[in-house]
Amino acid sequence: MKEYKFPCPVAKKCGGCQLTNMPYEQQLKYKQTTEIKLLGSFGHVDEIIGIESPFHYRNKVQAAFGKTKGGMIISGVYQSSTHNIVKVDSCLIEDEKADRIIVTIRELLKSFKLTVYNDRTGTGFLRHVLIKRAFGTGEIMVVLVTGTAEFKSKNNFCKALLKEHPEITTIVQNINNNFTSLVLGDRQIVLYGDGYIVDELLGYKFRISPKAFYQVNYKGTEILYGKALEFADISENDVVIDAYSGVGTIGIIASGKAKSVISVELNKDAVKDAKINADLNKLKNIRFFCADATEFLLAAAEENEKIDVVMMDPPRAGSTVAFMKSVCKLSPKKVVYISCNPETLARDLLYFSRNGYKVKKIQPVDMFPHTKHIETVVLLSK
Repeated sequence: MKEYKFPCPVAKKCGGCQLTNMPYEQQLKYKQTTEIKLLGSFGHVDEIIGIESPFHYRNKVQAAFGKTKGGMIISGVYQSSTHNIVKVDSCLIEDEKADRIIVTIRELLKSFKLTVYNDRTGTGFLRHVLIKRAFGTGEIMVVLVTGTAEFKSKNNFCKALLKEHPEITTIVQNINNNFTSLVLGDRQIVLYGDGYIVDELLGYKFRISPKAFYQVNYKGTEILYGKALEFADISENDVVIDAYSGVGTIGIIASGKAKSVISVELNKDAVKDAKINADLNKLKNIRFFCADATEFLLAAAEENEKIDVVMMDPPRAGSTVAFMKSVCKLSPKKVVYISCNPETLARDLLYFSRNGYKVKKIQPVDMFPHTKHIETVVLLSK
């Protein structure tokens, strides 16, 4: 058999795409097999939904900046499990416009005599560039992450960048002078535009700030959330809880069908963004609570709150026994579990299946082509 060659010159150095040795159709078969192996004991696993265009799907792109031993400024991604920067001008899974903007910024650094940050000495200027593009509206945010607040000729720098890329709608300087692996710091200055962008997803508007979590595959998110709502089959009399709600994306979309939605999230900044998003869509039937989801659900159960549907989208580590116990105590008729890790999903489904719930539907979605990651939507019924 002829060996398949992924058309990326740095695939082996980078390590970000683990399935580059397979054509896309073969990747889908591999992921389907993985899902059946891990989840097949709970019921039928529907055929994985692939993405029509598996390239250039990432609407969030971040690049680290550094220097070679010869002193040349480079930008790109950290090599897997190392702190070495792999120079990337164009990535096959990243948005093409975002990549072009990053290359322009790299060239402008030389013109404006701006340095790159050295995390060993804690000196220098530019550490990272983060770009978010709203595929639904076309708006683009550029975040310049710097090691110092001082930004010489910042107005002229922004003008030069906008001259090359007039499609940019906002530019933000984020200051991060901490010795950390986190990209963004706590302080930021808006240099141009509003400091945020607005996207449209499944008929709803969402404001995206530099720190806001938002799914990186726009088309894939439409499929994933569309399938989650289909499984939930929400009626106009249903009360829905959106747990691990982030900026309220799922809850806001669900509010169009439900009697009311309760959105629970522990991160204060995310709750603030969620409230803004609800106002942006003129929604009156959704409430937001900044609280630990487990404690909130236990309190709701003790007060005999009637909840019809729980929608949960936990992190890669999956849910916790305490949270699942609180869901079971609350006793909704349906639980829709959105997972980004089939291994932890299998563990959690076992708990639910032993505590009064049956798995009715399992739908994998390929949100991250060329990587091993798989998103899955599961419907559990009481």
